[in-house]
Amino acid sequence: MKTSDFWYDLPEELIAQTPAEPRDASRLLVYHRDTKCVEHRIFRDITAYLKAGDVLVVNRTRVLPARLYGHTMYGGKVEILLLKRLGLEEWEALVKPGKKCREGTELQINEELSATVTAVTPTGERHIRFSCKGTFEDVLSRAGSMPLPPYIHKKLEDPERYQTVYSKENGSAAAPTAGLHFTPELLQKVKEMGVEVVEVLLHVGLGTFRPVKVEDVSAHVMHSEYYEVSEEAAARINLAKKEGRRIICVGTTSVRTLETVADERGFVKPQRGETSIFLYPPYKMKCVDALITNFHLPESTLLMLVSCLCSREEVLDLYRIAVQERYRFFSFGDAMLIVGRMNEDEKKPRDSGENG
Repeated sequence: MKTSDFWYDLPEELIAQTPAEPRDASRLLVYHRDTKCVEHRIFRDITAYLKAGDVLVVNRTRVLPARLYGHTMYGGKVEILLLKRLGLEEWEALVKPGKKCREGTELQINEELSATVTAVTPTGERHIRFSCKGTFEDVLSRAGSMPLPPYIHKKLEDPERYQTVYSKENGSAAAPTAGLHFTPELLQKVKEMGVEVVEVLLHVGLGTFRPVKVEDVSAHVMHSEYYEVSEEAAARINLAKKEGRRIICVGTTSVRTLETVADERGFVKPQRGETSIFLYPPYKMKCVDALITNFHLPESTLLMLVSCLCSREEVLDLYRIAVQERYRFFSFGDAMLIVGRMNEDEKKPRDSGENG
């Protein structure tokens, strides 16, 4: 399969520059895989497509103020995007311009924070060791800024609008944006319906948003990202699978986390580590039954992942409809729900092969 197979035309004015207000006022395109039916709703209508017993899987990661600006000892300006923590004060990062930041280069961020480039990876990332006055997290909160994507040109007045309302654990360089549509009230309403909300963790890094630069999709190598699935989360998901209940992921990061730890029957193991899983057609989901997601960039790994829930052709048709209907795209844009197997007679309990 070719990268160009995932191209679509998008008018620039459809790239959302600001988030919807309130969060759940964004639009929602609903696609039923079983009937091929498309509906146009408002995100708060998501409750019409959920039912008691469903498991809604969310990513509890929280975005760091991961963008830093500084200069070399010779005065050259540099931009640093923190990607992954390697140690107490050492990070993997993207640095622009890279030619100014060879191994051993010293950088000054501000009076509180300085850094040294300790290594350059084969793929061009930098390992950077920071030195600061006080704890790194406190200094970063003052020195760093929210790492909004480059296609967003308007200043974000409230940094919390680039965090989900259920974010808890710092570590991401970008938001799991499908979750940005939930308000505390909507999430509470979902729980009161009898829907289980289960948290997993994947710290969003370069693996999620690195562009595909090869024409043969299978030749693309994903950057690894840290994930966790707790024993409690795994037990709740596995019980739902055993009872034939739906697993609905909020965002592609939740999908990648579950598919990393799922066996061939769709049951998951509690574990933590690094994942570089790359999902693209003809991959078939093992654990995930439905997905809430935003509209993604052309030729991106995220668009390829979404194409695993139905087909590439179906997804591109949905995107053409979204363009025609003037949906808002990308991080601050509108949402899409891909569902299927809505009828009870299509839901069959699975044998877990184990007690409980």
